[in-house]
Amino acid sequence: MRLTRLLAALVLLAVQGLAPLAGETLASIHNRGQLRCGVSEGIAGFSARDTTGRWVGLEADFCRAVAAAVLGNGERVEFVPLKASTRFPALQARRIDLLARNTTWTLTREALLQVTFPAVLFYDGQAFMVPRASGIGNLAELREGEVCVEKDTTHQQNLADLIRDQDLKLRPQEIDSASGAAQALFAGKCRALTSDSAQLAAVRLLAPGKPDDFVILPERISREPIGPVVAQGDEQWATVVRWVLHALVLAEEYDLTQANVEARVRKLRGPQGRLLRGEDLRLAKALDVQPDWAMRAVRAVGNYAELYERHLGSRSPLAIERGPNRLWHNGGLLYAPPID
Repeated sequence: MRLTRLLAALVLLAVQGLAPLAGETLASIHNRGQLRCGVSEGIAGFSARDTTGRWVGLEADFCRAVAAAVLGNGERVEFVPLKASTRFPALQARRIDLLARNTTWTLTREALLQVTFPAVLFYDGQAFMVPRASGIGNLAELREGEVCVEKDTTHQQNLADLIRDQDLKLRPQEIDSASGAAQALFAGKCRALTSDSAQLAAVRLLAPGKPDDFVILPERISREPIGPVVAQGDEQWATVVRWVLHALVLAEEYDLTQANVEARVRKLRGPQGRLLRGEDLRLAKALDVQPDWAMRAVRAVGNYAELYERHLGSRSPLAIERGPNRLWHNGGLLYAPPID
């Protein structure tokens, strides 16, 4: 036990030694003229290469929004594909400036890994997917057999807790990558695959045969607030990332789209209007960004609704209902904090 605590302390000291100083991250990004963004190795709807090799998805476009805000060009992003097991080491070692890789916000990660989750980009929950031919229609009918799960994710512990609490005979089969876990299910090496429900919807598109051959069970066994991650120590950078996301939410709330933001923002009053028009010089100076940073983000990728519908919603193959990812006045959980 003492050795374990000593090792944990040494890890913390090493991580703290790598923590950036206030303002250092933005300075590095400006010096290289590029934002380095850690993404998945390929999760449809979140971050994956299309047929032309371009990175697309909710998280990929969020990286572009941040690049547009701080560099004036949403295309000045270097996308760094990472496994779940390598995402935090890459952030701690400063190989990336921002992690946007289907990552759940937890206290353990913030406290022990010395990282910060600026805000929630997507609310989800852990689910299970099974072959339709299995006849399994709900979680109560899945009581035994192999369950594939990706290593180094919150899904591992959630599955272990479920097995213990409900005295199930399920046997976790831990696999090093999301794609490997999916292929194991498709090959019949496990009875079910567990992950975030949106990730399962993306995986189902890759199924041999047709997506309808696999069913996502209705139960959710966890809450998964997924968001961007930055290294602790540079609060200025964390605030910039946080408020780029909030700017996209504000834009939806005030019906500012990628196409109309230039015209409609002129009519917007109050602190929201000043922020989005680029008139709040005191905030721009404090954040060390150009005054029109918020409008740049919206102009580059659209508002939150546009991002969602394009990659996850009705305009995408996934067609995932927005649910908790709606604005607060539409029954969802999304809203931006006050500006003043």
